[in-house]
Amino acid sequence: MKIFRKLFIILLILLIIVSSFLFLIGFGYYSNTLKEKPLLSRVNEITSKENYTPFNELSQNYVHAVISVEDHRFYEHGPVDYIGIFRAFYSNIKNGDFDEGGSTITQQLAKNIVFNQDKTLPRKLGEIFAAFDLEKNYSKNEILALYANSCYFGDGYYSIYDASQGYFGKSPKDLTLDEASMLAGIPNAPSVYSPSVNPTLAKKRQKHVLNKMVEFGYITKEEAESI
Repeated sequence: MKIFRKLFIILLILLIIVSSFLFLIGFGYYSNTLKEKPLLSRVNEITSKENYTPFNELSQNYVHAVISVEDHRFYEHGPVDYIGIFRAFYSNIKNGDFDEGGSTITQQLAKNIVFNQDKTLPRKLGEIFAAFDLEKNYSKNEILALYANSCYFGDGYYSIYDASQGYFGKSPKDLTLDEASMLAGIPNAPSVYSPSVNPTLAKKRQKHVLNKMVEFGYITKEEAESI
């Protein structure tokens, strides 16, 4: 028993050391990035755009599609969804494809407006600190709107307004289920899922979005199959 107790203490100490090390890396990376431009300035750059679309001008079809495919527990968890991380890890190991991510919409927003797209450990850790900062200062609806206005949708469209007008010639509030489910799937990989680049893969991604909307109760199976 004494051996197990000693091993437990050693492992606990190692865990504390590693956690502290990762904390310092993430916090340092985030702090250094904010020295270039504060978070408030980054958010203001988005909200001051001529065609910024606030939450109440997003179609419910689009809101439901994004939440379903990107972060279905968005309104239930904090900046980081620990359940989602473990679920994604298990799913990726089980399927062997590592296609499912555990990032929340807030973390994705942090990546869009604070960091670059590099998949490095310091950036991923810094993303967590940015997510906590965002949720401390902005509501869930504001964060979702900022996300929609900072995503890249392919074809040079860097906001939901540009994408709605560019692909369908209409405002975001008027998107149908067909159109909204298409747009919600593009930011995952714009160069792959843009309908003007690869219509077949775009429809395949859209089908995935619709299936998620069915799974989480936003639409019926019949509605999805009618698209």
